[in-house]
Amino acid sequence: MATKYSVDPGAPDPPYLAFWRERHVCTLTTPRPDGTPHVVPVGVTYEPEARLARVITNKASAKARHVLAAGERGAAVAVCQMEGRRWATLEGRAFVRTDPERVAEAERRYAERYGRTPSPNPARVVIEIELTRAMGRG
Repeated sequence: MATKYSVDPGAPDPPYLAFWRERHVCTLTTPRPDGTPHVVPVGVTYEPEARLARVITNKASAKARHVLAAGERGAAVAVCQMEGRRWATLEGRAFVRTDPERVAEAERRYAERYGRTPSPNPARVVIEIELTRAMGRG
């Protein structure tokens, strides 16, 4: 009998959601222009009601450049975190957003999850991931 790890990204079960609210370093995987994966450590926030995950970054970062290079359809990306036998992955289409209100909301959520306010950065953007899939074991 196969174990089912699929999760509804818009309605996760309580242990899965609780895991995403704990403080964990995550990874973001973006596609490089040649198609190979670029994996980097990041902070991620998850808003299941909006089916959205967010990563704040500098607009000149490789991750932002990879997402922008994908064009208006966005980039297929994944964010992941793990601790012991618990793990969680969110997948979707990523877009770089520069709107000050969206960046401020991402910073607020980051401060809430990670317990510290990000330093001011006029070059900050937010990578918003419109979630299409989730999996894991919270």
